Amino acid sequence: MPGSFATTQDLRDLVRLRRVRDRIDREYAQPLDVQALACGVNMSAGHLSRQFRLAYGETPYAYLMTRRIERAMALLRRGDLSVTEVCFAVGCSSLGTFSSRFTELVGVPPSVYRERALHATVGLPTCVVKQATRPIRNREVRGMSRV
Repeated sequence: MPGSFATTQDLRDLVRLRRVRDRIDREYAQPLDVQALACGVNMSAGHLSRQFRLAYGETPYAYLMTRRIERAMALLRRGDLSVTEVCFAVGCSSLGTFSSRFTELVGVPPSVYRERALHATVGLPTCVVKQATRPIRNREVRGMSRV
């Protein structure tokens, strides 16, 4: 509804969506699914998925996986854990799904990323490493193509 004010229900939904996003950010390593997230804010799973995508440009599951991959990247840069250990540490239960999603977001498999990261970030401040190595989500790539 272009030009109209948000309804009270729209504002309530935005508050609930923010709570879901905050929960994902906090509990990314826990077993989370859309149904559990939806129950936590008294929404149906379908409504949550649709509203979340409208508000944030991706589904709750995609957002969760991006959080997990971001954390996995940090753990892999440390170099003291195997790819399998990192997979389980960030809350993934399938090494195959983890590796596929990691490769999709980062552009290389986790084992290759780990090897390259050990050498590429030596001596850089943590804040620079975090920004420079952040995965690019699909919506950001689409936004960049318009530039």
